[in-house]
Amino acid sequence: MLQDRHEKDKYFEDIRQKLIEMDPILAQIDELLDDEALYQLIRNDFARRYPKTVMTGRNSTPVEVILRMLTVKQLYGLSYEGTEKQVRDSLVLRQFCRVYFNDVPDDTTLIRWAQLIQPETLKAFNERVTQLATELKVTRGRKLRTDGTVVETHIQAPSDSQLLADSVRVIGRTLSRAKQVLSETTQLAADVFRNGSRSARKTARQVQRLIVRQKEAGKQAYRKLVKITQRTISQAQKVLAELEHHPDPQAQRLRDTLVTFIPRAQQVVQQTNRRVFEDEKVPANEKIVSIFETHTAIIRRGKVAKPVEYGHKVWFDEVDGGIVTQWRVLNGNPADKDQWVPSLDAHQLLFGKPPTQASADRGVYSEHNEAEAERRGVLRVVLPKPGKKSEDRQAFEKQPWFRKARKWHAGVEGRISVLKRCFMLNRCLHHGEDGFDRWVGWGVIAHNLKKISSTVVARSG
Repeated sequence: MLQDRHEKDKYFEDIRQKLIEMDPILAQIDELLDDEALYQLIRNDFARRYPKTVMTGRNSTPVEVILRMLTVKQLYGLSYEGTEKQVRDSLVLRQFCRVYFNDVPDDTTLIRWAQLIQPETLKAFNERVTQLATELKVTRGRKLRTDGTVVETHIQAPSDSQLLADSVRVIGRTLSRAKQVLSETTQLAADVFRNGSRSARKTARQVQRLIVRQKEAGKQAYRKLVKITQRTISQAQKVLAELEHHPDPQAQRLRDTLVTFIPRAQQVVQQTNRRVFEDEKVPANEKIVSIFETHTAIIRRGKVAKPVEYGHKVWFDEVDGGIVTQWRVLNGNPADKDQWVPSLDAHQLLFGKPPTQASADRGVYSEHNEAEAERRGVLRVVLPKPGKKSEDRQAFEKQPWFRKARKWHAGVEGRISVLKRCFMLNRCLHHGEDGFDRWVGWGVIAHNLKKISSTVVARSG
């Protein structure tokens, strides 16, 4: 049964106050998280874990404890295991997380509950945090600056040879497990269950060693690796047919694994044939760069240090006061100028009025975007025009208010840097598209909670 809170422990609070005082910023975050609307958003997701989660069963880990421990995880850049350890060993964090003298939830419990929180819930959570920032006069929503960056997925730099070897490894491992489940019922020959992982791994290393200096020898190794992969796929399809109607729950889990990875392996074989043997330039949107994180996009932004990035382009909207009001995880590598109107729409919906000043980089400029912002009532539209400019345009962009606004806009780069360095938005360690969105969402929320709290504490001090 879903449990809301542990009963408040008066003796624990007395002991903590005598031993150590809570950091003022953490104490302010503690007050923010007492907001009932924030709590109910998370509780509603947790209540859908099972059909009767709210009514029956043993008491769950309290919702309040999970919410606060997930906040601690992101605030301090911890793993789930590290969060469990830090909360268990700290009286202050036990108080902050409302654990008191009770057992601290372990890392696997945190993971299971965290996966129930939907990305849409975190967006609503952040909207409520922004409302709290407005009520505390941390922001008034008068200025908007918007920009994008790339958050990478947790994969290594892709190569077709490694993708083929990974496909054989995952499918081969599943075939070995299927052999144990089907040993008494199957009529399939023993070689159908053969695991080709070792051969694939050895051949992949040959490819990587030969393909640059001895191209033909490298292609021959590639052909061998493709044949190993195709043979493994053929074996998997035969075993899949046997698993389809097997009653054992483990057989159904193995079936699901094969259903997931066989098409991905086939796609890798196809793109290898096109790229290596047909010398075709495969478009980025038709490539698969990871058989585990298939949602990963190939993004080229013209950066010298990182010409190619693997992940998702994420667009951030920030208002005065340093509050990030919205994030959008984009598909592929769309043009920056397409993000201007959605940012204005989101600001209007959140604050009920357009910003007085809105700014973005040169890549967002277009006559339509500039006119659209003016039509909506934005008084100062700051979109520098790229390329050659007329004398009138040069004079317009040299106005003192435009230059001042450009200097303020430059701060969005620093905000993105803080999100990446301090709140783990440089690389997503969660899996899947929803996991990616959750990772970005928690990073933004933790940043906003800390920013609001530090502003309130500095003002009161």
